[in-house]
Parts: sequence; C-alpha cells; structure tokens
Amino acid sequence: MTVMTVLGPVHADDLGTTLPHEHVFIDLVREYRGDGLLNDRALAVAELREYVDAGGRTLVDCTSIGLARDPLALASVARETGLHIVMGCGYYRDPYLPPELDTMSVDAVADTIVRDIEEGADGTGVRAGVIGEIGSDRGHLSALEERSFRAAARAHHRTGLTITTHAARWPVGIPQLDLLAEERVDPRRVVVGHCDMVPDPSYHLEVAGRGAFVELDTVQGESEYETQCRVAWVRNLAEHGFLDRVLLSQDVCLRSNLRALGGPGYAYVPTVFAERLRAAGFADSDVRTILVDTPPRALTGE
Repeated sequence: MTVMTVLGPVHADDLGTTLPHEHVFIDLVREYRGDGLLNDRALAVAELREYVDAGGRTLVDCTSIGLARDPLALASVARETGLHIVMGCGYYRDPYLPPELDTMSVDAVADTIVRDIEEGADGTGVRAGVIGEIGSDRGHLSALEERSFRAAARAHHRTGLTITTHAARWPVGIPQLDLLAEERVDPRRVVVGHCDMVPDPSYHLEVAGRGAFVELDTVQGESEYETQCRVAWVRNLAEHGFLDRVLLSQDVCLRSNLRALGGPGYAYVPTVFAERLRAAGFADSDVRTILVDTPPRALTGE
C-alpha cells in the first residue's frame, strides 16, 4: 500500500515518524494579518530540517483550496529536506470558500478534487495524497460547507483517499461525521481535526467510538495547563481502548508558530511532547503507535 507524496508514491511502511496536520505555505492574512502568511521558502526549509534532525520522515500539509496552496514549492522543499510531504486538496471552510463554489453542483466540485488527486493540482502534475483539510467555522456546517463535504465524500469514493477535517472550538466533528455518513463514507477513513480545541473528553471518545481518528493537532506547549490537558486526553483515549485512533500534530500555520520566531516549530511533538507522554507513564511502544504506526493507517485505511 502506498501514499502519494508531492514527489510520487511512497510505501506506507516507509513513512516513519509522521506529523498528520501541518502547513508549510499558507495564507491566513484575512484573519491573522501578517502573522498568517507563511511564504518564506528559506525559513520553511530551516524549520523543517529541525524536524528531520529530530527523526521526522513525513509531514501531511493540509493546505487546501482557499489557503494559497503551492504544489511546486512543496515539491521543491521536499527535495531539499528529504521529507515525504503529503499534499491536501478539497475546499477549506467559510469564509475561504471561493464564490464559484456556489454555482457548481456537488459532482462538479468533486470533479475538481479528483483532478487534483489523479492529474495534479493547478496544472502542476503534483498530486494530492489526502482530501482536506475541509471544515466548518462554527458549530454547524453552512450550505457551502455542506456542498464541500458532500463533494469530498464523492471524491473519496472515486479515489480511495482519506478525508481530514477542520473542526475547531465547537464539537462540530459529530455533525461532520453524520453528513459524511449520509454519503456512505466509512468513519474509519475520516480524521476529525482540532479535537484538542474542544476541551471535552466525552467528545473525543464519541469521535473515536464512531471509528474516526481523533486528531489532537494543536499540541504546541503554549502553557503548562494546555500541555497537561493534552496528556490527560491522550491517557483518557488510551484507557478506553482508543490509543490506535489518536493522532498528534502541531498545526503550524502562523509565523509565530515557527521556532525561529518563538513558537514550537515542527519538532515539538516528536521531541518535547513525546517525552511528556513517557514521563506520564506511556511506554515507548505507545509513543511509536501514535507517531509511526497510526498515521499510515489513517492515510491508507489499512
């Protein structure tokens, strides 16, 4: 079983330590002004080399349509760093959805997603390896977000790629899973993102109980309280038999997230946070399950 990266297919067994939800280049200026623009290629290479030096092998770039995705730049960075970079596709969320989406049928939107997967994004020949991140901005899905989700589901059925979602601040991962279920998507092929932005362990358990992957992907060590919460949430999922449904990442998407500018960078999870898990009683095998074994299963369904 292989995973499509920006430089071509890679066998799932060769992915190694994987960050399942990050961004290398992105434009969030409309919300974050200058802090929301990652467009410095030299800085990206330097930051990603720190992740490689920490043992990182693969990074999933969830920059979807509407966020200034740059396939050729991703391919260039992958060549220079040696990283396996898996590129996302599909449409992000309100207010980033393009106006033309309102004039397109669900199947027409699905066609654009499939083209990115089978032919390459934006005419570059660089192919996507995951659908997403697609999401919703509130505790519900808008009409356009629903169209995006239904199109992603249909693209999933045509290509077999996993769907990864943006479900921040509200427990909107449940209605997202409900909508995808209407489109006959197996929840085991869905990653519900930003679960750690919803401080409700029962929500995490419900997502896992549905069969989806619980992505705690804003693990950035901003405060001791937040770090302790995330360790506790991983423990809670493990104690309920869901360790193999847990994914960890940092969601680097702002300049202030980069280590050179005072943030955690891309290596925080496999270094500092992994040690916090071990200090809390998790075995090395548990940490390997989360960082090495589970991401390929999430991406391939195997």
